[in-house]
Amino acid sequence: MSQVGIGIVLDKVRMSKNILVMKNMELKTINENAAIEHLKVFYPTIQNEIVQLSAQDNFAGVIQATVNHLKSLLQESKINIVNHNIKMMDWIYRNGTNTVQQIIENLFVRSFRSFKKQTDLHQWNILYQFMPVNFQKIYVKQTKMDEILFKKH
Repeated sequence: MSQVGIGIVLDKVRMSKNILVMKNMELKTINENAAIEHLKVFYPTIQNEIVQLSAQDNFAGVIQATVNHLKSLLQESKINIVNHNIKMMDWIYRNGTNTVQQIIENLFVRSFRSFKKQTDLHQWNILYQFMPVNFQKIYVKQTKMDEILFKKH
């Protein structure tokens, strides 16, 4: 078998192994390390940044990197891709440990306010309409709390 053939076989084995790991992880609650492994797959365009941040045990940094990536996609009006990425993050949220959920709520969902400012009304309505209900509820709660806390006297 040629070097190229061996490389292709090894790539297929790695992909199969990743799928098996992902399926095994689905059965368990997702901790920060497992979430990072999923995010590496979900966000191939920022995978290097995710790897660097995870090497520093910076899960919050990884989540912020995904937020920054989504903001870039919004600037390019790629609403459908952003919606898809939000749904993937919701899957991690629903299956995540309390720590993972808190970080996603405090960084990822909190960023929706800036998404709203960055989009026009039509784009925001599309984003919100297809946003997972979990995230809609958290976003509304955060918005109400912010209004109470930062209300001008």
